[in-house]
Amino acid sequence: MSSNEKWQPLYQKVVINLPIAPHEVPKLRESVGWDGRYSDYPILFERCNFWAGLRDEHNELIAFGYVAGMGLQHGYMEDIIIHSEHQRKGIGEALVKRLLLEADRAGLEIVTLTFDTKLTSFYTKSGFVPCGGGVWRKA
Repeated sequence: MSSNEKWQPLYQKVVINLPIAPHEVPKLRESVGWDGRYSDYPILFERCNFWAGLRDEHNELIAFGYVAGMGLQHGYMEDIIIHSEHQRKGIGEALVKRLLLEADRAGLEIVTLTFDTKLTSFYTKSGFVPCGGGVWRKA
Protein backbone atom coordinates (compact mmCIF):
# COMPACT_ATOMS: atom_id res chain seq x y z
CA MET A 1 0.00 0.00 0.00
CA SER A 2 1.44 3.36 -0.99
CA SER A 3 1.66 6.26 1.42
CA ASN A 4 -1.07 8.11 -0.51
CA GLU A 5 -3.43 5.12 -0.31
CA LYS A 6 -2.80 4.85 3.43
CA TRP A 7 -3.76 8.44 4.27
CA GLN A 8 -6.33 9.11 1.55
CA PRO A 9 -9.39 7.77 3.46
CA LEU A 10 -8.21 9.52 6.64
CA TYR A 11 -7.51 12.75 4.77
CA GLN A 12 -11.10 12.82 3.58
CA LYS A 13 -12.28 12.66 7.19
CA VAL A 14 -10.03 15.49 8.42
CA VAL A 15 -12.25 18.57 8.65
CA ILE A 16 -11.09 22.16 8.25
CA ASN A 17 -12.51 24.37 11.01
CA LEU A 18 -14.15 21.37 12.66
CA PRO A 19 -16.48 22.55 15.44
CA ILE A 20 -14.51 21.98 18.65
CA ALA A 21 -15.57 22.72 22.22
CA PRO A 22 -13.05 24.81 24.23
CA HIS A 23 -12.06 21.90 26.51
CA GLU A 24 -11.37 19.37 23.73
CA VAL A 25 -7.97 20.58 22.48
CA PRO A 26 -6.54 21.00 26.00
CA LYS A 27 -7.72 17.47 26.81
CA LEU A 28 -6.03 16.19 23.62
CA ARG A 29 -2.84 18.12 24.47
CA GLU A 30 -2.76 16.45 27.90
CA SER A 31 -3.27 13.01 26.32
CA VAL A 32 0.17 13.34 24.68
CA GLY A 33 1.86 14.76 27.78
CA TRP A 34 1.66 18.45 26.88
CA ASP A 35 0.38 21.27 29.08
CA GLY A 36 -3.36 21.69 28.46
CA ARG A 37 -3.20 25.49 28.04
CA TYR A 38 -6.92 25.78 28.79
CA SER A 39 -6.77 29.59 28.66
CA ASP A 40 -5.81 29.43 24.94
CA TYR A 41 -9.23 28.14 23.94
CA PRO A 42 -11.47 29.35 22.37
CA ILE A 43 -9.24 32.41 21.70
CA LEU A 44 -6.96 30.36 19.44
CA PHE A 45 -9.86 29.60 17.08
CA GLU A 46 -10.49 33.34 16.69
CA ARG A 47 -6.83 34.18 15.99
CA CYS A 48 -5.53 31.44 13.71
CA ASN A 49 -6.11 31.31 9.96
CA PHE A 50 -7.70 27.85 10.10
CA TRP A 51 -7.49 24.58 11.97
CA ALA A 52 -8.23 20.96 11.22
CA GLY A 53 -9.44 18.10 13.32
CA LEU A 54 -10.46 14.46 13.22
CA ARG A 55 -12.87 12.59 15.45
CA ASP A 56 -13.03 8.85 16.14
CA GLU A 57 -16.08 6.62 15.95
CA HIS A 58 -17.12 7.83 19.44
CA ASN A 59 -16.97 11.49 18.33
CA GLU A 60 -13.86 12.12 20.45
CA LEU A 61 -11.30 14.57 19.09
CA ILE A 62 -8.22 12.48 18.22
CA ALA A 63 -6.28 14.86 15.97
CA PHE A 64 -5.79 18.62 15.80
CA GLY A 65 -3.49 21.16 14.19
CA TYR A 66 -3.66 24.72 12.92
CA VAL A 67 -2.03 27.34 10.73
CA ALA A 68 -1.59 30.90 11.98
CA GLY A 69 -0.11 34.06 10.52
CA MET A 70 -1.12 37.13 8.62
CA GLY A 71 -2.79 35.08 5.90
CA LEU A 72 -0.68 36.65 3.17
CA GLN A 73 2.25 34.69 1.75
CA HIS A 74 3.41 32.91 4.91
CA GLY A 75 1.76 30.78 7.57
CA TYR A 76 2.99 28.89 10.60
CA MET A 77 1.75 25.35 11.31
CA GLU A 78 1.51 24.48 14.97
CA ASP A 79 0.28 21.95 17.49
CA ILE A 80 0.08 18.86 15.33
CA ILE A 81 -1.43 16.57 17.95
CA ILE A 82 -2.52 12.96 17.51
CA HIS A 83 -3.98 11.17 20.53
CA SER A 84 -1.43 8.66 21.81
CA GLU A 85 -3.79 5.71 21.18
CA HIS A 86 -4.12 6.71 17.50
CA GLN A 87 -0.50 7.46 16.59
CA ARG A 88 1.39 5.59 13.85
CA LYS A 89 -1.78 4.97 11.83
CA GLY A 90 -1.29 7.65 9.16
CA ILE A 91 -3.47 10.22 10.94
CA GLY A 92 -0.62 12.71 11.42
CA GLU A 93 0.29 12.54 7.75
CA ALA A 94 -3.34 13.02 6.76
CA LEU A 95 -3.73 15.98 9.12
CA VAL A 96 -0.58 17.73 7.88
CA LYS A 97 -1.46 17.09 4.23
CA ARG A 98 -4.98 18.50 4.76
CA LEU A 99 -3.59 21.61 6.45
CA LEU A 100 -1.09 22.12 3.62
CA LEU A 101 -3.79 21.74 0.98
CA GLU A 102 -5.91 24.31 2.82
CA ALA A 103 -2.88 26.62 3.03
CA ASP A 104 -2.49 26.33 -0.73
CA ARG A 105 -6.20 27.00 -1.23
CA ALA A 106 -5.88 30.08 0.99
CA GLY A 107 -3.01 31.41 -1.12
CA LEU A 108 -0.17 30.73 1.31
CA GLU A 109 3.10 30.07 -0.49
CA ILE A 110 5.26 29.26 2.54
CA VAL A 111 4.35 27.25 5.64
CA THR A 112 6.88 26.83 8.43
CA LEU A 113 6.86 24.91 11.68
CA THR A 114 9.24 23.89 14.42
CA PHE A 115 9.54 20.30 15.54
CA ASP A 116 11.61 18.00 17.70
CA THR A 117 14.52 16.54 15.71
CA LYS A 118 13.16 13.02 16.32
CA LEU A 119 10.26 13.98 14.01
CA THR A 120 12.48 15.11 11.12
CA SER A 121 11.71 12.07 8.93
CA PHE A 122 7.95 12.49 9.47
CA TYR A 123 7.95 16.14 8.43
CA THR A 124 10.38 15.55 5.57
CA LYS A 125 8.07 12.82 4.26
CA SER A 126 5.22 15.32 4.61
CA GLY A 127 7.00 17.77 2.30
CA PHE A 128 8.91 20.02 4.69
CA VAL A 129 12.58 20.84 4.13
CA PRO A 130 14.57 21.11 7.37
CA CYS A 131 16.37 24.43 7.68
CA GLY A 132 18.06 26.59 10.27
CA GLY A 133 16.07 28.77 12.57
CA GLY A 134 15.73 29.91 16.09
CA VAL A 135 13.29 30.04 18.96
CA TRP A 136 12.95 32.82 21.51
CA ARG A 137 11.26 32.07 24.81
CA LYS A 138 10.46 34.48 27.60
CA ALA A 139 12.74 33.74 30.54
